Amino acid sequence: MTTDSNTHEEIIHNNRQHPLFHSARKILLASIGAMSLAQDEIEEFIHKLVDHGEIAEKDGRELVREMREHRRARMHQAEDHIHKRIGAMLDRMNVPTQKDIQELNGKISDLTQKIDELKKSKD
Repeated sequence: MTTDSNTHEEIIHNNRQHPLFHSARKILLASIGAMSLAQDEIEEFIHKLVDHGEIAEKDGRELVREMREHRRARMHQAEDHIHKRIGAMLDRMNVPTQKDIQELNGKISDLTQKIDELKKSKD
């Protein structure tokens, strides 16, 4: 089986009903929830600093914007990492990809056509 990133995405897409996929998804969603709560707490803290005059409002908005961008980048990194890990695990489990199945279907069609040709030539 191949192990390129497109194949991993195909594996993940085709195995969404797999119990392991659901477990990984729950873990990811829990992590997202925890990060969201942490972000809310940080934003609230920044707003309090602005309200108390400890930092300027402009600086507070900039901190919140930077934090959101950083979180977004980290989320994409985490998602990519999880997709690669799940794909590699499914590949090690020898789960066929959509590409593998399409190749087999092509071979079956070719063989079926050859069998039909042989039957016709015998008649």
